[in-house]
Amino acid sequence: MAVSKTIFDPQPVTLTGNLVRLEPIAPAHAADLYAAGAEELIWRYAARPALSSVADAEGWIKACLEELAEGTRVTFAVVHRETGKAVGSTAYIDIVREHRTLEVGMTWYGTAWQRTGVNTECKYLLLRHAFEDLAARRVSLKSDSRNERSRRAILRLGAVEEGTLRNHRIARDGVDRHTVYYSVIESEWPAVKKRLEGLMRR
Repeated sequence: MAVSKTIFDPQPVTLTGNLVRLEPIAPAHAADLYAAGAEELIWRYAARPALSSVADAEGWIKACLEELAEGTRVTFAVVHRETGKAVGSTAYIDIVREHRTLEVGMTWYGTAWQRTGVNTECKYLLLRHAFEDLAARRVSLKSDSRNERSRRAILRLGAVEEGTLRNHRIARDGVDRHTVYYSVIESEWPAVKKRLEGLMRR
């Protein structure tokens, strides 16, 4: 069935792959997320420091749910299917409904799950839902210019580098942050989908 291109309204949904299940973020995920996200290295380029306690994780989840209520963000817990534990988080942010665009961002994983198939499958599930279920026109991603690992991972997905916003923000460490933007647009999705499915078969 063709998706109506007059309705673009990202909402909490569960997306299931072979390795992970993306669940709408909830207070029940707090303990797992604190266990996965307590290392400062994970948050080096993030706007906030590492999760410092279960209560801190609960507060962060509360903020995510407030942004959901405002319609600006849909946050997911990344649940490892084999263990049933939440090992990170990702989100749809910068949602612009009238233009059918959004960004995949605020993504982090516990160090044990980095450089595994988790990120590839998460991005596949999010992009597939955005383009095939929501009829998105554009999905963007961005990275701190210093974050070489993130930049390589985004290019590996098949996204196109668009340019750099210089002095975009003041980073948490006080440095001028230059932000590199990438995107996948609807006409590119079939090729990107094929690429991601090939990566996941390896």
